[in-house]
Amino acid sequence: MPTDTAIFDRHFSPRTLAEMWGFSEDTILRWFEDVPGVLKQGSEAGRGKRRKITIRIPESIARSVYAERIR
Repeated sequence: MPTDTAIFDRHFSPRTLAEMWGFSEDTILRWFEDVPGVLKQGSEAGRGKRRKITIRIPESIARSVYAERIR
């Protein structure tokens, strides 16, 4: 799914896409956290702790996932 041009795309936060698409941030995180090409910073938390991961989603990947979801 990622393209070579994704590195030059505008990147969105989960909050921005949640507001644009009318979903919760948690939903956007679930949809994108394992998609190749999405930038991730931070680490998974241990048992009983909150995870501390920040993601940024390239526009081309966001468009692709959106297209899959509206089918």
